[in-house]
Amino acid sequence: MVAAKYAVLAVVASVLCACAATSPIVAQVRPVMPPVMPPAGQAGTLGDTLDPNWIPAGFGTLRQDDIALKVSPANGLQVRAIPLDERIIRLMSPDSYRSLRELVTSKDRELLAVKERNRLPSYSIWYVSFFAQEQGETRFSPQEFIINNTGRDFRPLDMLPITPGFGEYRLKQREVQSALLIFDGQIDVNQPLSALMESTPSVTDWNRVIQRIERERSLVRSRAAAAQKPPA
Repeated sequence: MVAAKYAVLAVVASVLCACAATSPIVAQVRPVMPPVMPPAGQAGTLGDTLDPNWIPAGFGTLRQDDIALKVSPANGLQVRAIPLDERIIRLMSPDSYRSLRELVTSKDRELLAVKERNRLPSYSIWYVSFFAQEQGETRFSPQEFIINNTGRDFRPLDMLPITPGFGEYRLKQREVQSALLIFDGQIDVNQPLSALMESTPSVTDWNRVIQRIERERSLVRSRAAAAQKPPA
């Protein structure tokens, strides 16, 4: 009887050892959160979502004017361009972020068609508005809106009208026409840049915009971390 008892114990021990050798240790398994993918039509790849510039949405306070590139040609035309880089618009107030995000999403199909048509690995989307101050009719050419960045001049590769009548390229006094202008994705909004419209340079100091973005990015991380802390 004693010999049989020890034999049974030996069998059980060998089975437990085999299970331990083949089974994962549950305590060591940690869930891996998938990275946030860029929205359709945005520049970048999966690797971009892992860079430190990606922050959670809903904690920003910036306004559109805080990240706008502005040009004022001599004919009374005013141009305002906002980069729709997801890593930047997440720094905006929740309402502003939501409206711009929905604007990009509403154009997903057209943006994908632009990418296929131009065969680009990535591209940069800008929300550009044209505003007329003077009386009478003011004409504009969106193709003349040029961004200088990383030692290159970038012209729009394509455009998607937002407001009715944009394709007429003319404005009445105090009228606004807007469109999404699509550029080569090699534009780096985290580097100094400027714009040119009808030979007039932009009035925005983009270095200050970058400083504002970096400061807000740090604040967003702090707000997000505070929101995740359990109540005392």
